[in-house]
Amino acid sequence: MTTLRMAAVAAPFDRDLEADIARISRLIDQARADGVTLLALPEACLGGYLANLDGGAEGPPALAVDGPEIRGLAALAGDLVVTAGYCEEADGLLYNSVVCVSGDGVLGNHRKVHQPLSEDATYRAGKGFAAFDTPVGRLGMMICYDKAFPESARSLALDGAEIVVCVSAWPGSRTHPAADLAQDRWTRRFDLFDRARALENQIVWLSANQSGVFGDLRFVASAKVVDPGGEIIAGTGVAEGMAVAELDVPRALEAARRSMGHLGDRRPDAYPGLGGGEPELAVTRY
Repeated sequence: MTTLRMAAVAAPFDRDLEADIARISRLIDQARADGVTLLALPEACLGGYLANLDGGAEGPPALAVDGPEIRGLAALAGDLVVTAGYCEEADGLLYNSVVCVSGDGVLGNHRKVHQPLSEDATYRAGKGFAAFDTPVGRLGMMICYDKAFPESARSLALDGAEIVVCVSAWPGSRTHPAADLAQDRWTRRFDLFDRARALENQIVWLSANQSGVFGDLRFVASAKVVDPGGEIIAGTGVAEGMAVAELDVPRALEAARRSMGHLGDRRPDAYPGLGGGEPELAVTRY
């Protein structure tokens, strides 16, 4: 039996890029020492997220996907596959992006498609979702608010993603905050989206998130690994930490899809209003 040891991180990051990279280096070392080969770091872990969601907030440093910072991240990753959020600059435009690297370089890159509140005052929107092959299996990536839209995860699952990594800077409620983050309505929504997206697509789900406070935002942490049945098999709760789990991914997918295959049992002709036509089903049929 071949198992994959994977981890999702809840940790704080800010504008001090040098300190962020040092923290990432320590997290990678910790993961490696624990036998982890797939590590998910939060949204905007290279330079921090926006200080508020009201528009006009100073953003993190702009980095190129082929620049020295991402090359440095790949060197730190070495034999691990690591995903990390950053502010991507391309052709004079900024994107809220997540990159997947190993010691071999960049394996994949995703630009956040769905933008909450005034995030579009800082970033342009990405154009879509695509899975890609890595040494640990076929992965898909998304960022924070992307997971509130079922089509995002479904697109990746139909493209054959076995594991989806969602990196976030998900805050608690600003209008009706709970004193205890564990009881906050936005924490509950964060967890609900994670479990629903895994279950409805019968995929493995890694959810990494910022923790602590930055600017006006108090992040809910809640990093987790979710199995294809929607069960949380490792989690940090609302504290900083690393959620580590070990799973035979192909066997877990086969078990989840054996009697009811949510992807194969779809009836696209019954919901033509979703648009975009019927994509080729790249997911493995068990």
